[in-house]
Amino acid sequence: MPLSAGEKLGPYEILAPLGAGGMGEVYKARDTRLDRTVAVKVLPDHIAKRDDLRARFEREARTVASLNHPNICTLYDIGPGYMVMELIEGESLAARIDKGAIPLEQAVSYAVQIADALDRAHRAGVTHRDVKPQNIMLSRDGVKVLDFGLAKSQSKPGPTEATLTNALTTEGTVMGTPQYMAPEQFGGKEADARSDIWAFGAVLYEMVTGRKAFHGSNYQSLVGAILATDPAPMAVKPFTPAWLERLVRRCLAKDPDDRWQSMRDIVIELRSPPEAAPVVARRSRWPWAVAAVLLIAAVTGWLRNSGAGSALPVATEINPPDGSQFASIRNNGGSAISPDGRTLAFVATNDKGESLLYVRPIESLTARALAGTEDAGRPFWSPDSKSLGFIAQNKLKRIDLAGGAPATLCDAGAARGGDWNEEGVILFGTSTAEGVQRIPASGGTPALVTRINKEAGERVHFYPQFLPGGREFLYLVLHNDPAKSGIAMGSLETQPGETKPAVIVAQTEFGARYDAASGRLLYVRLQGRGQGTLMARRLELNPARLVGDPVVVAEGVRSTSNNGYADFSVSRQGTLFYGQRAGSNIVRFGWRDRPGKSVETIGEPVEAIRPFSLSPDGTRVAYFAGPILPQSDVWVMDLARGLSTRISFNKGVGPRWSPDGRFVYYNNGSGIYRKPADGSGEEALLAKAGMSDLVNTVSPDGKALLFGSADIMKLALSGGSAAGEAKPEPYLKTSFAEAGAAFSPDGR
Repeated sequence: MPLSAGEKLGPYEILAPLGAGGMGEVYKARDTRLDRTVAVKVLPDHIAKRDDLRARFEREARTVASLNHPNICTLYDIGPGYMVMELIEGESLAARIDKGAIPLEQAVSYAVQIADALDRAHRAGVTHRDVKPQNIMLSRDGVKVLDFGLAKSQSKPGPTEATLTNALTTEGTVMGTPQYMAPEQFGGKEADARSDIWAFGAVLYEMVTGRKAFHGSNYQSLVGAILATDPAPMAVKPFTPAWLERLVRRCLAKDPDDRWQSMRDIVIELRSPPEAAPVVARRSRWPWAVAAVLLIAAVTGWLRNSGAGSALPVATEINPPDGSQFASIRNNGGSAISPDGRTLAFVATNDKGESLLYVRPIESLTARALAGTEDAGRPFWSPDSKSLGFIAQNKLKRIDLAGGAPATLCDAGAARGGDWNEEGVILFGTSTAEGVQRIPASGGTPALVTRINKEAGERVHFYPQFLPGGREFLYLVLHNDPAKSGIAMGSLETQPGETKPAVIVAQTEFGARYDAASGRLLYVRLQGRGQGTLMARRLELNPARLVGDPVVVAEGVRSTSNNGYADFSVSRQGTLFYGQRAGSNIVRFGWRDRPGKSVETIGEPVEAIRPFSLSPDGTRVAYFAGPILPQSDVWVMDLARGLSTRISFNKGVGPRWSPDGRFVYYNNGSGIYRKPADGSGEEALLAKAGMSDLVNTVSPDGKALLFGSADIMKLALSGGSAAGEAKPEPYLKTSFAEAGAAFSPDGR
């Protein structure tokens, strides 16, 4: 039963309630003996009313009281059915994360304090078992970790659906909080220090990214994500170091034996991080200045140290030739660095609308168009760096850089990557073939070296790359089930007509490149619309398997999910080139006057994806951040203070304001939702809709909104329909695709 102000528990006078949870109710109280303010936690009935459980709790509480660490909340006293702790003024880490991702330096500082507190507890034989942002307080004196070992369980039943909202519910059993529970806990195994390390990794991930490490629409899908998937890359902001990504990944290893085995090791790693070679990262221009696409080259010393010495990595940018722009990679655009690392080839569209193949020596400031390469796509180099292969007008062609017209090698479909070995064999992928094909570099009749297994769900085989020796190769398998797409290994020894099931070496939906000197596979994970995170992981070839932790190499790499192309390549000398969209997703809001002059910048750079939406009174902007669904959420920035608040917590894209500025409408992947703009209350489902059906506009009278990506649909916002019951009607529906509707200011 809740306590009222003025009631007493022993010498402690209740002043006010502070909160409640699965482990009981917490009150602000006064110690009448020492005249100090304390926090009193009243234990749940299932502990307080049973002598055996209460005795066990008291024994463990005495152990916790002996920890004596500046980052552990001090336990002052225990009584019949209650415990007394220091009162901490401040906010919980959960409340701070709700405001947005924590700046890296501050997040690492918090992480050191949390890890140090857990290390002290572990060395005293105390396992926390419920490490989560809600149990961590941020005060003027630093971080304080709460609720150490308060209800150690002797039994081991698995958690239930109720644990999504209540951390501790069943008698004598520590259920934990599913979002932060290690895989072994779902199998009923006893939690130990390594389970705390898992939870710490999930908390650190959340501090840096502002997003939870694992997602699920219900309990079952959440558990499935924890047991079977890895979190999205952490590096959602510029300058997130690769060492931190590795540290967190090791904390979140599925097998406890593969994790850090001691919190002390984590403390040491956080306090003295390894030196990391810089990778290319750029702050964007203003959010509305994002037209150009540029290529960025990084001489990545971390990939390997060549025999020439240990020079520091060098980064440079290459812009398109004057009067042209880099060709879209959704069709045939792309780039490739030569094997000797001296020349970059790329496809650009000139001011006449012609797409041509260009080459530019790295030490030069100008690029040269190659005559006769109109409509060229997906260039690839000969091993001696003197010729280029490409596909144009549905023909596979080659051209020598020394001069001459392109030579046609064979018929082909749309370009989907190629490679050329020392023996003069070319492998190439197209959209029309039944698999990867081979052909002599002099031309001839193509022959299949892989065959798409359509019965097994395979759709296409793209982007082959020869492995050392020139007999085996990697290629991308796109599957009807994206989770089964990835990089497979093939061989030139495959007999004509022979069909072998593709064995996936690395799960990805984009073409990958193997760097032979470092033994690493470079591959992309989807980061957002049109861009991905470039990762590297060691690849053993016999047998083929990935080992070790993945490393983040670069953010914002141009990639397209419609054909699995990722715009990057690496030379034999370790020169990495990748295409990047100018502006990426890191933007800084600001005002410009009508002539376009910058008037004011607002707040710090944030990760925001267009479209943005300015509130009717011009004081706030709504945007969505993070990778495109399923991990993006809607945020609102106060333009006077430059501070952002997350208002959706179950996905959200494409926010639009109500005319009075009270609500924000958005799509969360399954329908159109409405949420109060101040983040209070629950989101309300208005109508079912597809993932791409963004809210286009809300009528000035607030009575209707338009949404859609193929047809414009109208949704009435009046009439008292219950959540989810409103039925949208077609507003504009033709044989063409319509999108981006906007009401005029008068609503007519």
